Amino acid sequence: MAKSRTTSKKRPLARFSHAIGGNGSWPVKTLRWLLFLGTCGLVAGVLGVLALYVLIDIPDPNADFKTETTNVYYSDGKTKIGSFSKQDRQSLTYDEIPQVMKDAVVAAEDRSFWENRGIDFRGIVRAARNNATSGQITGGGSTITQQYVKILYLNQDRSYVRKVKEAILSVKIHNQLTKSEILEGYLNTIYYGNGAYGIEVASQTYFGKPAAELNLREAAFLATVVNSPSYFDPFVDGGKDRILPRYNYVLEGMYKEQAIDSSEYLKAKGNLPKFQKQKVNDRFGGTKGYLLEVVRQQMRSIGFLDSEIDGGGLKIVTTFDKNKQADAVAAVKEIRPKGLDELHTAVVSVQPGTGAVRALYGGPDYVKSQLNWATLKTQPGSTFKAFAVVAALENGYSLQTRLNGNSPLSIGDDKIENQGDSLGRSYGYVNLEQATQNSVNTAFADLTDQMEDGPNKILAAAREAGIPESTLDEISPVLGVSLGYAPVAPIDMANAYATLAADGKRADWFVIERVDPRRGGSLYKHNVATVQSIDEKVAADTLAALQTVVRSGTGKSGRTICPTAGKTGTATAGSGADSRVSSSWFVGATPKLATAVMYNRGKGNEELEGYLNPFYGGTYPAKTFRAYMDQALAGSECGSFAKRANIKAEEGTTIRTRPENSKPKPKPTPTQTVEPTEQPTVPPTTVPTVPPTTAPTTTPTDFPTP
Repeated sequence: MAKSRTTSKKRPLARFSHAIGGNGSWPVKTLRWLLFLGTCGLVAGVLGVLALYVLIDIPDPNADFKTETTNVYYSDGKTKIGSFSKQDRQSLTYDEIPQVMKDAVVAAEDRSFWENRGIDFRGIVRAARNNATSGQITGGGSTITQQYVKILYLNQDRSYVRKVKEAILSVKIHNQLTKSEILEGYLNTIYYGNGAYGIEVASQTYFGKPAAELNLREAAFLATVVNSPSYFDPFVDGGKDRILPRYNYVLEGMYKEQAIDSSEYLKAKGNLPKFQKQKVNDRFGGTKGYLLEVVRQQMRSIGFLDSEIDGGGLKIVTTFDKNKQADAVAAVKEIRPKGLDELHTAVVSVQPGTGAVRALYGGPDYVKSQLNWATLKTQPGSTFKAFAVVAALENGYSLQTRLNGNSPLSIGDDKIENQGDSLGRSYGYVNLEQATQNSVNTAFADLTDQMEDGPNKILAAAREAGIPESTLDEISPVLGVSLGYAPVAPIDMANAYATLAADGKRADWFVIERVDPRRGGSLYKHNVATVQSIDEKVAADTLAALQTVVRSGTGKSGRTICPTAGKTGTATAGSGADSRVSSSWFVGATPKLATAVMYNRGKGNEELEGYLNPFYGGTYPAKTFRAYMDQALAGSECGSFAKRANIKAEEGTTIRTRPENSKPKPKPTPTQTVEPTEQPTVPPTTVPTVPPTTAPTTTPTDFPTP
């Protein structure tokens, strides 16, 4: 009997699937489904953009952004050091802005400005392609309208949400304002560096003239600087060299857009305008200006833009202790001899175990001189011997190792003498502790020579203590390295001695504790990170030797109310007939505070002997150290150093002493003249200086051929 056939209806889902996929093989069905889903995604995307366009309203302009001042505070978060603020804007109408300035900024920032609809998709794609192929960021693809929207209506967040909102608002602004109105607003709002907001103030800041009088070269520069004001700052060292490629790029764009002719292009290309002398705001007057400048430098290194620092309405809480800062200023005023106008003094204090800078004296008046002697590099002299002690203890030597302290001492072609704080005495054979106590140059030269690869090991010890790599790269590993012939910044020496005081735990120095926005929350908070870079026993014995310096050696004038370890230093620059005492130091530490004091003259390398009397590190520098530290430490618990570890030479190790008449392989001992720059600089520490948000465009091809 034949079985009856029955048919069943397909379920709705199955029918839908069949309608999309149809008949055929599974690859065909899969392709049809992908096309369908892609179409759905496209439609959804378009609908989503339309919805965002409708839902996102143009907010009120960021009036606070234009006027808000950033305030800087001492470590208590209440007492204000000073502030960073924007210059008052003097807005111009579109017609009052010279055409050459309009043409220049369009050529620099958005060459499709007059054609695009607020955003430039081709520009975005082109920027992405160029960035990928060049291996560096050459452009961001943002239009002038987008930049204007970000400044006027949004914040500086670097999120995708902000970018989407920026794009939507840019299209809306394009539809509501004319191109002339957008360009007028942009030129009156954008930041040009050095406190200048808006084209009128920028023209006055850089050229001392109203914007209406700007010429081609001046306009091309102002269009250049908006790309990255701190990077293209003409008043900092190397700034003009960084400006030229981008400046030429702007001129090239103006020529291509027929805003200038070939003769104008060729005449201006590679020829920057003449800038007026940089003006320093009076609010930086006195000693506080040096604090504020160090704060700015570290804010940049953290990643904050100058526009955020000067106009972001931030609250910056620093590490500076208001009482210790006042103590440092008072100590210099008390001890520094009067009437020596060419004499410079630096005092900088670092907290062991954290790296927090508690006080910094870089000069008496920042307005009169922007050279910050607390952060500038000068020869540290014998204060560098502390690192030789560390290196010796790390390499099988002990504080009892005997060294040749006779003076003069010939090693190869070098002739070393005991000078400076040791007063030229010949000590005979002394142990390492005695050599440290009396700052015996010849003994340290003997140590450096007999220790295998001694110069490099001393530099390695300095690195372990916290002397920056950038500084050590400039120091040749030669016989006289422990004598401090090469420049080091006082702030770095203070931090290195802080490492010893913290039982060998190193922390990078810092001055920014936290950064808060105006309305709650926090943008940045420093996290202390320490590394056990020097063995605890090595640190303990090094401190033991340095304590003898202030107890009965060259640094007795530096003894404080708390246990004190320190080292004197008197540096010599030049050679032969040009040899001269160039700086005088005392660097020391208590268990709770490490401080470096430096005296020099003139440009930083001029003769101290005969000008500052007495000039040795154990005199004015040590007395300044004590005057400051006794006040800074008063009323607080001193703490204590770790007990002496009494490290002995490794078993079987023979420490040889050199016969006085021996002639080993000669090793040159260079001398170096210190030439500080005219701008204060902060040596790199925790984070390298932040690069510009948008790097300069590469140098364009020559147009046209003359």
